[in-house]
Amino acid sequence: MGRFQAHEPYRRPRVILNAAMTLDGKIATRFGDSRISSRADLKRLHGLRSRADAVMIGVGTQLSDDPLLTVRRVKGRNPIRVVVDSLARTPTNSRILSTKDGCTIIAVSKRAPNRRIQELQQQGAKIIRCGNRRIDLRGLLGTLHTMGIKLVLLEGGAKLNWSMLVNKLVDEIRVNVAPLVVGGEKATTLVEGAGVGKMSDAIKLSFAKIARNGNELVLNYKVRN
Repeated sequence: MGRFQAHEPYRRPRVILNAAMTLDGKIATRFGDSRISSRADLKRLHGLRSRADAVMIGVGTQLSDDPLLTVRRVKGRNPIRVVVDSLARTPTNSRILSTKDGCTIIAVSKRAPNRRIQELQQQGAKIIRCGNRRIDLRGLLGTLHTMGIKLVLLEGGAKLNWSMLVNKLVDEIRVNVAPLVVGGEKATTLVEGAGVGKMSDAIKLSFAKIARNGNELVLNYKVRN
């Protein structure tokens, strides 16, 4: 597979940040257990995937969860899978590479070792280079747009969620709130990263919709970019 060179975009795909979290805002326990979604929420998630052109995750989520990122609980096509992985740490035996149903893109920085890139390409991954030390997320989205991708479903993790939000690259947030409380100072929250110092600097949202999904609530907000 060839490489794509990212560039500064003039346009980008629409991005929906989707997640399942507990009532106290956690997306994983302090031990990394992220199995929050009920069957009903998984069906909702797979419905979203079937309508998206691409699904995007960070390398942390890839390493901890080893997800398939395919559509299985509803009828529909699989989206393109995108892993934001500056150092090309995605294992070559990852499930997203072992399944041949759909395309997997690994976005890497210029620091990524050529050997690792070649190993990923041998497993069928397409490589996008964008950024010197870190991934240029705006450039990555611009490149995805030139590939015909119009809708990206962002599935985390928490650090990538923050980076996308703070760079004004998210248009909508959909969160399924599960009736669970897990606590823990080291448990992962929906959004992490550096955060803001003052509430006045917080990322502003506009309420769009609320829906009941069995014993859970699905909250939809538009991001006021």
